[in-house]
Amino acid sequence: MNRTEFIITTAIILFIAFVVGWFAHWLLHRFTRVKQSDVADLDRMSQELHEAEETRDQAITYLQQREAELSNQLAQTEAELKAAMDGLRDVRQEAEELRAQVSRAK
Repeated sequence: MNRTEFIITTAIILFIAFVVGWFAHWLLHRFTRVKQSDVADLDRMSQELHEAEETRDQAITYLQQREAELSNQLAQTEAELKAAMDGLRDVRQEAEELRAQVSRAK
């Protein structure tokens, strides 16, 4: 094998390697390509997920505010009840004292 035959053989082998590599790349790209509709679906789902998370956060905030309001209202109602019970106790005691004075006066 002389020098010219060696160069031609090497060139053919390199060309065949290039063609096989290009074909392998084309096949790989063909089978792993993501369709535009899939990308659009992923974008839509990510947007819906983001909106759902925002709605969840708003609902949690609303529930926390509502719970705080109800707790405050409960505390106020309990304070009013305690004040009413104290007032009722005082009135009953005063009524008993007045009854005792009336019965002593008779």
